[in-house]
Amino acid sequence: MNNNEICVSLDIGTSSVKVIIGEMVNDSLNIIGVGNVKSEGLKKGSIVDIDETVHSIKKAVEQAERMVGIPINQVVVSIPSNQVQLIDCHGVVAVSSESRQNREISNDDVARVIEAAQFVSIPPEREIIDVIPKQFIVDGYDEISDPRGMLGVRLEVEGTIITTSRTILHNLLRCVEKAGLDIVAICLQPLAAGSITLSEDEKNLGVGLVEVGGGSTSIAIFKDGYLKSTSVLPIGGDHITKDLSIGLRTSTDNAEAVKKKHGHAFYDLASEDEVFSVPIIGSDQQQQFTQLEISDIIEARLEEIFDLVQNEVRKLGVNDLPGGYVLTGGVVNMPGVLELAQAVLENNIRIAKPDYIGVREPQYSTGVGLLQFAYEHARIQGRDISSTVAIEQTEKRATKQQHQQVKNKQVEPEQKIGKKVKKFFGYFFE
Repeated sequence: MNNNEICVSLDIGTSSVKVIIGEMVNDSLNIIGVGNVKSEGLKKGSIVDIDETVHSIKKAVEQAERMVGIPINQVVVSIPSNQVQLIDCHGVVAVSSESRQNREISNDDVARVIEAAQFVSIPPEREIIDVIPKQFIVDGYDEISDPRGMLGVRLEVEGTIITTSRTILHNLLRCVEKAGLDIVAICLQPLAAGSITLSEDEKNLGVGLVEVGGGSTSIAIFKDGYLKSTSVLPIGGDHITKDLSIGLRTSTDNAEAVKKKHGHAFYDLASEDEVFSVPIIGSDQQQQFTQLEISDIIEARLEEIFDLVQNEVRKLGVNDLPGGYVLTGGVVNMPGVLELAQAVLENNIRIAKPDYIGVREPQYSTGVGLLQFAYEHARIQGRDISSTVAIEQTEKRATKQQHQQVKNKQVEPEQKIGKKVKKFFGYFFE
């Protein structure tokens, strides 16, 4: 196995930390290793204990390393939608060429115009993490997706700048670095998940991507092919577990096990014949319950989540979603979620999950999407994607120095995280 062909994603969630190792072969992604461990140190999608989070990351990395027998040094990392803001941007540059007769647009021109689009004023407590091009314009001709190789004098880009809280970003960087890993790219979770769960038609028509995780539920609205808005609700699968723990008078661990093994989200379809025993907390006795009884508890909480999703979508100014809703995340793997969502949201609903061996569960959508999105985004950014090359030691040192500058806040205003991410893409895909 050639290490140069391997890329790794790191998805740090409230309930679990997932590491996925992918191999790019002829523009096709193969999943060759997975690490999935219980997450410690996060609440409602945010890091609250760095040391515990670092420990969880290390365990997930070690688990994935054992599957493939190679060390993991670099990762593509997801960043949550918490406090994310989207800003329209526009950049213009003159095409550089040695010959005036042959002004062919190169990778360097694409990189420069994307860099020019980042010269916007943002508050000091926020950082640019990425720029997503919507279209390129060459000498007035618009709707160009890839201008490289074209002849022109003036190159423009219209896109979206993604900014996030400096605190959230730096805590994430600190955890990954303390785990002994180099970050080669940072991707927004909805964009990563959407790259493998949504079709182009859905993105164009208008679709809501809802990821129901352990500590939070994220909502992303796509329309006209691009991400329009995001929002996060501080409620998720952990609240279902707590409800079951109280209702069944059992420990949180037992309630989680019951939810995964016997849970059903739609009361009308739950079985009264499925009976199981649950240890009563504080005693050595057990009590019997049916799937129908716990379904009553689960349905109430999930119905609340979907009601909140519907209200939040309206707050975002979206009244119609022709593409319906696409559900993903670990919680939606439970039987009955689809039927309940259809009843509450009153729209077309489908559950999306990656179609790769070993990760065919909704909880892996972001992890697999990170690999796919980083690969596709590098192509848009004008990078060579014929193969993924491991970072050399000198480049690793340069990357660590950049991270140290971020932590010490010694970076000049024009050297925002967005530019670093572009450099990371370069290291990863050139």
